[in-house]
Amino acid sequence: MSFSLRLILLAAAFGGAVTTAIAQDAKIAFGGLKQDTTLPVKIEADQLSVNNADGTAIFSGNVVVAQGEMRLTAAEVKVEYATDGKSIDQLLATGGVTISNLADAAEAREALYTIDTGIVVMTEDVLLTQGASAIAGQKLTIDLQTGSGTMEGRVSTTFVPGGN
Repeated sequence: MSFSLRLILLAAAFGGAVTTAIAQDAKIAFGGLKQDTTLPVKIEADQLSVNNADGTAIFSGNVVVAQGEMRLTAAEVKVEYATDGKSIDQLLATGGVTISNLADAAEAREALYTIDTGIVVMTEDVLLTQGASAIAGQKLTIDLQTGSGTMEGRVSTTFVPGGN
């Protein structure tokens, strides 16, 4: 049963009032965060520092990473290149990270995006909003290829019945 359907049933059981649920972890459907991870990654920032010795680049200041409809914003993004030196292996975003696509958005202090697998791991004070509903925790793992994810670490959910 999907996360949204479970919340609708829970809200109905409580007479349609706003419902708060607390758990250790929760499976989540991310239809809006499903992404074609083979699309090019575009990065814009105020500054770029490149370290050829370790194959990294650090983008800082108003960083915006775009891949298709997905946007990631942060204060700083460290890019780690694959051993071929041509393709991106991982992006480590820090400092007020926001990932958005369509109606879904997730915020955290840090996010690690592994390009090949399409997995994003967001940590520290994570907040996911889907329309009027929200879920918070300490770690959010999103599979962009399937549009699914898991929130972990003292999960708290607020569901607004009738909200999309």
